Amino acid sequence: MLIKVVNPNTTAAMTAVIERAARDVAGPGTTVRAVTSRMGPASIESHYDEALSVPGVLAEISGADGYVIACFGDPGLDAARELAEGPVVGIAEAAMHAAAFLGRGFTVVTTLGRTVGRAWDLADRYGMARHCRRVRACEVPVLEVAVAEKAIAKECRSAAVQDGCDAIVLGCAGMADLAARLTAEIGLPVIDGVAAATLQVQSLITMGLRTGSRQEYAPPLPKPYTGPLAPFEIPA
Repeated sequence: MLIKVVNPNTTAAMTAVIERAARDVAGPGTTVRAVTSRMGPASIESHYDEALSVPGVLAEISGADGYVIACFGDPGLDAARELAEGPVVGIAEAAMHAAAFLGRGFTVVTTLGRTVGRAWDLADRYGMARHCRRVRACEVPVLEVAVAEKAIAKECRSAAVQDGCDAIVLGCAGMADLAARLTAEIGLPVIDGVAAATLQVQSLITMGLRTGSRQEYAPPLPKPYTGPLAPFEIPA
């Protein structure tokens, strides 16, 4: 079984963090291959960044049994499901569902305040808004997450004391390597979406399941594409 974990930004150092988190939970017989997007922004911290990251994500949806989209905005998730022959899971989707298994409510601890609304949008989309107690921002840019463990831990501690939550969801793929340490420090389950999504994809493949393709997630209709997007044209 091959699971491709796609980092939608172009920062290879973050891909290395993501790959370790995915490989740490993959079962025997599962190969994890993490890839860095070949086009798009260095980090994803706005709707603009997210929109321009999607072509790079879609360019990687081939050659594997299943896929993880390793950005907390889950960019391109629906489009990837139209293309993929195996299951595709986003890390926000997986982390929120995992948190709902562990208690009555969770808090998301994310990067910048401007991304809080997107996290709430996804909680609503995934049916998790009633479980989400709060979305907190550390005001740490994505590319500084690796050196900002103290700030992230502080926000997680505040969530544990103030929010009435039973679990904490880390709202950035770059935080993947912090989950175990923060769980031990804070005393609540702290969930990394990369690990959660990897295991979810692995389970779906093991069960022989993939995205249903009779309706909305049927393959895209062939039509001309022009300009820089011409390589994405679906042939007739």
